[in-house]
Amino acid sequence: MKRHAPATERNREPLLAVLREVLPSEGTLLEVASGTGQHAAFFARAFPGLTWQPTDGDPAALESIDAWRTEEGLSNVLPARMLDASSDRWPVAHADAMLCVNMIHIAPWAACQGLMRGAARVLRPGGRLVLYGPYFVEGKETAPSNLAFDESLRARDPSWGVRELGAVTAEAARHGLQRERVVEMPSNNLTVVFRRE
Repeated sequence: MKRHAPATERNREPLLAVLREVLPSEGTLLEVASGTGQHAAFFARAFPGLTWQPTDGDPAALESIDAWRTEEGLSNVLPARMLDASSDRWPVAHADAMLCVNMIHIAPWAACQGLMRGAARVLRPGGRLVLYGPYFVEGKETAPSNLAFDESLRARDPSWGVRELGAVTAEAARHGLQRERVVEMPSNNLTVVFRRE
């Protein structure tokens, strides 16, 4: 049941450094598309005052998340819940912060739209939505690895693909989420922080 993703271990320390600067020290954090559950286990240990709510749209992922939670014995990680980001029916009514790692490029655009609608509904005023992953940035040369990754994603599913940062920012703004900062990360990824007005 417990899954393991090597990329998670590669990106967790750089991402943690950014999270330490932008997440609240207490409250509830909603993680959308928690995947294996490795991030939830690692980050929740670093933020003992935050109650971590992991979610995913894949039942097998929920089993893996809960296996990590049980093995790590973390009291501040809640049982994983089913969440389809593109849907308007979410299992969480309120959150002080949200985290979504490596989802919007491995999902239809409707998932990004749903994520922004959901963040506008769920986040408390001033709450932050933190996204991590690869992006195309207008006016900036794209890394060959991101071009190849985009091509491979679209070959698997034409509705997937590396997203334009400008398009994601515009979608967020439509729902009252203002882009606060963009942090360059290893392997040509970005951490993008939005704040609910």
